[in-house]
Amino acid sequence: MRRIIQWRWPIFVSLLVLTAALFLLAPNLSKQAEQAGSFQLPGDADSQRAADLLEQAGAGEETISLVFQLDQPLTEQAQQFIAGSVASLEKMDGPITDVMDPFESEEIKKQLISKDQKTVLVPVTVDGTQDEINRLADEIRAEVLPDDLTAYVTGEAIINNDVNKSSQEGLKRTELITVGLIFVLLLAVFRSIVTPLIPLAAVGFTYLLSQSLVAFFIDWFGFPVSNYTQIFLVAVLFGIGTDYCILLLSRYKEELQAGHSVEDSIVNTYKTAGRTLLVSGIAVFIGFSAIGFADFPIFKSAVGVAVGIAVLIVVLFTLVPFCMAVLREKLFWPSKKSVSHDDSKLWAWFSKLSVRRPLLSMLVVAVITVPLLFTYDGKLSFNTVDEIGSNYESVKGLDAIAEGFGSGDSLPVTVLISGKEDMATEETVPYLESISKDILKVDGVKSVRTLTRPTGEALDELYVDNQLGTLTDGLVDARDGLLQVQDGLADIQNGLTQAEGQIPSGSEAASGAEGLQQAASGIGQVNEQIGRISAGIEQSGNAEQAAAQLGAVQQQIGKISHEINAAAGELEGTAGQVGQLGGGLSQLAFGVGDANDGLAEIAQGLTKAAQTTRSMSQSKSVHDTGIYIPDGTLERKEFKDVLDRYTLNDEKTIKLEVVLSEDPYSPQAIDSIEEVKRAVKRASIDTPFEGATFAYSGISSVNSDLKDISSNDFSRTVIIMLASLFIVLTLLFRSVIMPLYMIGSLLLTYYTSVAAAELIFVNGLGYDGVSWAVPFFGFVMLVALGIDYSIFLLDRFREEARDGVSVQQAMSVSMAKMGTVIITAAIILAGTFGAMMPSGVLSLVQIATIVITGLLLYGLIVLPLLIPAVTVSFNQGVWWPFKRK
Repeated sequence: MRRIIQWRWPIFVSLLVLTAALFLLAPNLSKQAEQAGSFQLPGDADSQRAADLLEQAGAGEETISLVFQLDQPLTEQAQQFIAGSVASLEKMDGPITDVMDPFESEEIKKQLISKDQKTVLVPVTVDGTQDEINRLADEIRAEVLPDDLTAYVTGEAIINNDVNKSSQEGLKRTELITVGLIFVLLLAVFRSIVTPLIPLAAVGFTYLLSQSLVAFFIDWFGFPVSNYTQIFLVAVLFGIGTDYCILLLSRYKEELQAGHSVEDSIVNTYKTAGRTLLVSGIAVFIGFSAIGFADFPIFKSAVGVAVGIAVLIVVLFTLVPFCMAVLREKLFWPSKKSVSHDDSKLWAWFSKLSVRRPLLSMLVVAVITVPLLFTYDGKLSFNTVDEIGSNYESVKGLDAIAEGFGSGDSLPVTVLISGKEDMATEETVPYLESISKDILKVDGVKSVRTLTRPTGEALDELYVDNQLGTLTDGLVDARDGLLQVQDGLADIQNGLTQAEGQIPSGSEAASGAEGLQQAASGIGQVNEQIGRISAGIEQSGNAEQAAAQLGAVQQQIGKISHEINAAAGELEGTAGQVGQLGGGLSQLAFGVGDANDGLAEIAQGLTKAAQTTRSMSQSKSVHDTGIYIPDGTLERKEFKDVLDRYTLNDEKTIKLEVVLSEDPYSPQAIDSIEEVKRAVKRASIDTPFEGATFAYSGISSVNSDLKDISSNDFSRTVIIMLASLFIVLTLLFRSVIMPLYMIGSLLLTYYTSVAAAELIFVNGLGYDGVSWAVPFFGFVMLVALGIDYSIFLLDRFREEARDGVSVQQAMSVSMAKMGTVIITAAIILAGTFGAMMPSGVLSLVQIATIVITGLLLYGLIVLPLLIPAVTVSFNQGVWWPFKRK
C-alpha cells in the first residue's frame, strides 16, 4: 500500500487515460444487448429447433399483424379503407414477403374478420432482422394506417422491441436516480460535501471501465449479454461500491482520530477494512462468476457483474488511496465528525438479546420469517406483455385480437414434423389427422389447422364412412342405369318382334326373319342377366363381380348387334316394304350399340369402385385411422394452396397450427403446450411419423422451454454458487461452522423475501406470478450482496476474538462497531435497487422488491439477531474443525 501511495499520481493518470480510451473505443453495450434479443434459448430447446427448421427450409419469416378495431360492424367505407391499406402494403419494399387480404375469399373472411365484424386482421409475413421489422412497423404506422380508423401494428418482434426500449429507458432513469440517491445518503451519513464525491468517482470509474471491458469481451469471446447486464452493473456497482467506500472511509476516519499520520492511517485502513473488503469482494466475485455455469444465456449475462467486481477491487485499492492521500483531512470537509464510525446503539441493544439470550433471539427471527414461508407457492409468470404494461401500441393490438377472436388466435403454436423424405403422402397424411384429433383432446386447445383441416374443421370427404356412402350412392346409380338399359333393350326386343312379323313367309327375306327372331331371343336373355346383376348389386354390393358379369353381357350384346346388322343388310337388299324395314332395323342396331356403351360406362364405374374398396381393404391407414386418401389426390390443383401453406422444405416438413383457448402468455397455455407435446409423442407411436423430428414454435412453446431451462439452471447455479461460497468462506474464516450458518441465514432471508414479493404481486396485484427471471436474479443479487454484511460482522468478530476475549464479548463489541456501517450500507444498497422501481419494467421492479426486502430484513433482523445467537451458541466450537487463533 505504501508503494501505491508513493506512485499515486502516475497510477491515477494511467487509470484516467485507460478509462477514457476504452470508453471511446468500446462497442455500444446497449446495442449489443438489443441485438442479442430477449430470449436466447439453447440449441436443443424445442422452440429453437423449430426456428432452425424454419430457417433451413427458407421459411424463417415472422408475421406481424395490422389490427383494425372498429366502433361498429364493418361498413363499406371501412372495408375500402382497409383494402387500400392492403394495396399499399403490397406495393411497399423491404422485408414484406406476403400480405393476406381479409376480403379475398369467404374462408379467409371467417379467419380474419371477427364474428361481430368489429375487428379485422391483416397478417403480413416479413423476412428480415429485428431492426428491419421494427423500421417497417414505423413506416406502416406513418404511411399505411388510415387516420379515420383505429389501427395497431403488433407481433412478437414488435413486442420484444418495446420491452427492449422500455428497459433502456428504465436504465437511464435508474442511473440518474441512483447517483442522486447515493449522493444524498452519503451527505447525510458523512455530513460532508466532499466525502460523497469519492464513492461516486470510484464507482463511476469502475462502471465506465467495466461496461467497456464487457462490451469488448462480447465481441472477442462471445460473452453473454442481455438487457439485465447493464442494469445490474449499475445497481450492483453503485450499491456495493458505495458500501465498500463507506467501510474504508469510516475506518480511515477512525484511524485519523486515533492520531495516526495520513499515510499510516491509509495503511492501517487497508490492513483491517481493506482485508474485509477483499474477502467480501472475492466472495461476491465468486458468487457472480458461478452464474457462468448456467446454460441459459440470459441468466449467464449477469456474469458481467463479476467483471465489474474485479475492476471495483482494483479501483478501490488505487483510486480511493489516491483521494485519501491527496485530500488528507479535507476529505471530510466541512464536517469535524463522521456519524458512520460511532458505535451503533441499535445493534448494541440487539446484542443484549442475541448474545445473552440466543434461543429467544432465534425464536423472534422464526416468528417473523416462518409464517411468510408457508404462504410461498412459487408461482411464475412468463407474460412478456406484463413487463411493459398496456400503454404500448403492440400490447393494445394484442388486446384487440383477444377481444375480437380469442386470446389464442393472436399467437398460435406451430408444430413441425420433419423427416428426410416426403412427409406429405397419401399413406402418411391420414395419421396427421389422428395426431390432430389427439391434440384437440388436450384441455385448452381450441382448434388445429393442417393439411387435413386447413380451416380448423376436419374434411369429411377423407373419412372412409363418408367415402363408403359415396360408393353406395354410386352403386345405386349403377343399378338405376342397368334398369334404364333393361327398358331400352326391352323396347328394342319388341321392335325386333314386330319387324319379324312384318316379313312375309317364304320370301327371299325369310332368312333375315330367322336372324331377327334369334336377336330378340338373345336380348331377352341379356335382359334377364342384367336383372340378376342389378339384384346382385342391390343385395351384396359386390361391384367387382357385377363388373365382370357386365363384361360377359357386353359380349352377348355385341353378337346380337352383329346379327341385327346382318339381318338389316339382307332386308335392305330386297325391294318394296321389306326393304324399308331394313332401314328401321339399322336404327334398332344403333340402339343396341348405345345400350352396350351404357353398360361399358357402368362396368367402368363398378371397376373403379371395386378398385377403391380393394385399396381401402388393403390400406393400413384405413385400419388405423378410418381415413383413406386415394392415389393422386394430393397432386390435384385444389390441394396446391393447402400444401403450400402447411408443408415446407419440399414437403419434408409438415406444419400444424394449434390455436389455444387461453392467453398464449398465461401459465395455462404453458401447461397446455406441455400436454400437446406429450399428446403428439403418444399419437406418433406406430405411425410413419414415429421416427420424425418434432419441434414447436410460438410464444407458448418458447415460454414452456423457458420454464424448464430456467428451473434447471436455477437449481444447478444455486448449488455451484453456494458450494463455491462455502469453500472460499471456509478458507478465509478457517471454520466450517461459520460458512454454514452464514449461507443458511441468507437462504432464510431470500425465501422470506420472495414469499413477500409473491404476496404483493400475485395475491395483491393479481399477476399470474412473479416474472420467470426474478427468482434467479433475486437469489444471485441477495446472496452475493448479503454475504458482504455477514463478512463485515464476522471478520470484525474474528479481529476482536484474537485478543483472547470471550466469544460473547467479542461478538458484542463487533456488533456495536459494525452496526452503523452495515445498516448504512444496507440502506444505500437497498436505495440503489430502489432506483429500479421507476424503470417501468415489471421484472426489475420485482427483483428490486426482493433485494430491498431481503437487505432490510437481513440488516435489521436476521443479521443482528440470528448470526450472533448461533455464533455464541457454538461458543469455541464456532471455529471447528480449526482452532481459534
